[in-house]
Amino acid sequence: MATVTFYEKPGCVNNTRQKKLLAAAGHQVIAKNLLTENWQAERLRGFFGAMEVSDWFNYSAPAIKHGEIDPETQTEQEALVLMLENPLLIRRPLMQVGDSFVAGFDQQAVDNWIGLSEPGTISDMESCPKTHDPVSCSHE
Repeated sequence: MATVTFYEKPGCVNNTRQKKLLAAAGHQVIAKNLLTENWQAERLRGFFGAMEVSDWFNYSAPAIKHGEIDPETQTEQEALVLMLENPLLIRRPLMQVGDSFVAGFDQQAVDNWIGLSEPGTISDMESCPKTHDPVSCSHE
């Protein structure tokens, strides 16, 4: 089984569920606070791989929900600058296993990457389940 460094927003319901799923599959999860981590652009960029820049963003972040930032119009450099200034913009979780980095929690992709004991048991592990109260998922 893998040792997963898991960058999360503490208190996020989905991040808690994701960590439990990883632990149930036998992985060791080392949780770190995504919001207080000392990010550098190059290090952060490594988590996004070949993803489209717009997919790097957490669409539940207040600045996006309020229309202050449009992820669809950001260049790679602009996105990284914005995320370093406001880590709530970063899609979560960010996960690292050895020299392999991933952003977001697509269950099938995580199962293919490191294995999950029960893939597909929870259909959506990224969207905030508190859509009626987006503040609880998007603020520190």
